[in-house]
Amino acid sequence: MVAHNYYGGFVPNITLAITDELKDKMKEHSSIKWSNVVRSIIEKKLSDFQDAEKVGKKSKLTEKDVEELATKVNLAMKVHAEALLNESNN
Repeated sequence: MVAHNYYGGFVPNITLAITDELKDKMKEHSSIKWSNVVRSIIEKKLSDFQDAEKVGKKSKLTEKDVEELATKVNLAMKVHAEALLNESNN
């Protein structure tokens, strides 16, 4: 990682790979500060993880319970997505 001067201090810099198609679409909106967008998304995701960890620490569910629940949720989401696709194709 490389550090850059940002808001009066040095902070790490990250690099990510994107497709040429995404790069072209981003160029169409050159007024948007994409690093700020990505930074906000990372901050939100980290906040979500911290919230989930707090809930998880208080939970009485076992790992097996969580896996079973996740399987049920994934199946329900799959069925819902398929229904939406079928709806849009009709």
